[in-house]
Amino acid sequence: MRAVVQRVRRAAVRVNGRVCGAIEQGLLVLVGVGRNDGPAEAAALAEKIAHLRIFDDAAGRMNRSLLEIGGAALVVSQFTLYGDVRRGRRPGFERAAPPEQARPLYEEFVARLREQGLTVATGEFQARMDVELVNEGPVTILLDTEKTF
Repeated sequence: MRAVVQRVRRAAVRVNGRVCGAIEQGLLVLVGVGRNDGPAEAAALAEKIAHLRIFDDAAGRMNRSLLEIGGAALVVSQFTLYGDVRRGRRPGFERAAPPEQARPLYEEFVARLREQGLTVATGEFQARMDVELVNEGPVTILLDTEKTF
């Protein structure tokens, strides 16, 4: 699984003009599911994100996690994180999981975040969404359960 994690002051996702998920301070998590992913990857990624120390402590150092600050997560499914443009200009998505495989793993990831004690809002799987955010810092972290970066 891959994720783009952004520290936000606030974020919201809309489908057809309707807000389907919104948070105040916390993390916007864009998550993609790969063909080789399973429940173990969903659990590992959720644990990593819940405990990422990317929020400032009293000294202004990134030393606190989402759990420690009592923040929320907005999770948005994004298969394009597996877009491969090494062979041209149009991305190929061969490494992205098909929807019937990706949806249960996306839902597993969200459930695992909630099990960590987090408040989690979501987008709508397979919908065309508008995502708004105010990136705080800015702080943006890339995660990959295969550890390719």
